[in-house]
Amino acid sequence: MRLSIPISAFVAAIVGFGGTLAIVIAAANAVGATQIETASGVTAICLAMAIECLWLSWRTKMPVITAWSTPGLALVAASSGFSIGEAVAAFIVTGILLIATGLFRPLTKLISRIPPSVASGMLAGIVVTFAINAVKAIPADPWLILPLIATFFVIRLFNPALSVLAVLVGGGLAAFLTGRVGGLPTPELSTLTLIAPDFTIKAMIGLALPLYLVTMASQNLSGLAVLRAAGYHPEPGPLISVTGLFSLLSAPFGAGTTNLAAISAAICTGPDVHPDPAERWKTGPFYALAYLIFAIFGASLVAIFAVLPQSLIVLVAGLALMAPLANALSIALKDEGHRMAATVTFAVTASGLTLFGVGAAFWGLVAGVVVLFLEELKMRQSFQPLVRILRALS
Repeated sequence: MRLSIPISAFVAAIVGFGGTLAIVIAAANAVGATQIETASGVTAICLAMAIECLWLSWRTKMPVITAWSTPGLALVAASSGFSIGEAVAAFIVTGILLIATGLFRPLTKLISRIPPSVASGMLAGIVVTFAINAVKAIPADPWLILPLIATFFVIRLFNPALSVLAVLVGGGLAAFLTGRVGGLPTPELSTLTLIAPDFTIKAMIGLALPLYLVTMASQNLSGLAVLRAAGYHPEPGPLISVTGLFSLLSAPFGAGTTNLAAISAAICTGPDVHPDPAERWKTGPFYALAYLIFAIFGASLVAIFAVLPQSLIVLVAGLALMAPLANALSIALKDEGHRMAATVTFAVTASGLTLFGVGAAFWGLVAGVVVLFLEELKMRQSFQPLVRILRALS
């Protein structure tokens, strides 16, 4: 046992939790969750991550690190017209779909066949709203927001993983010292609250399906890639099934979907953790311990976020999604043959279009796939005479 093992695990947990908790809060607010329901969701998802990470790391003897679906929660936060009951129903269905994906290998292969350009275009369209809102927060409180933005870009030059956390902690202290926060809430232990699901067609198509797709394409596949890059070769099915099972069990308490981590996993899987790859799995139990602590004090953490200035919360959420946005855009536009389909997916998703009660993420994916299908149809030899006729007419 080296000291680097618990240090890496705790750093990964703190960065993952503190850097994106604002997105969890934003998702809860978007579906009308009360503070008690929000605290219950944070507690349940932290418990789910602690148990599944502990089990998977011990069972596989690999550093299997899990996280909540940040893009998925961003999808929920960017949606409108859904209730907390519909969100819970979407989380339940997503958990079932993840279990099915892990149990039936063809489903995993089917999801992996979604062009990365189209999937990344959808992800970019979801998170770009948060980046724009972060900029729009400047006029609300420029003396607080502008120095924090400068701090973020300076710190990320040296330590990108801690840059968002530094903004959150520094911004919270600045808000408190300058009187922007009336007073800190009294500490309280977390409790779990059952929330009745509301299964509606619009929630299944507008929330559950896009949430499942973005979780698989942007999170689980990336998490598997991180493990493979570190020299591990896990069987994908059991890992995905376990995260789906705990997503299903925690969903009735307001918890979002959990999945394999990418950024947090990268902190726990490299040679800096331990020179022997066979010893790095021990980061899993320490990571689980950190999230167990977060679960116990989840209510207090949510209460603290509730008294912070709204402009600060918007800023932290936007900055936390800057790197995923940049990565998604680069992947979306990388393949010249898929560039138009990815752009259409991004534009439709970012538009916030709601049609027949179904949200923009679904329609963005549909639009991108249709454009991609038409472009591939054009390349087939049997359609070349029709293409030549249309070109002649134009």
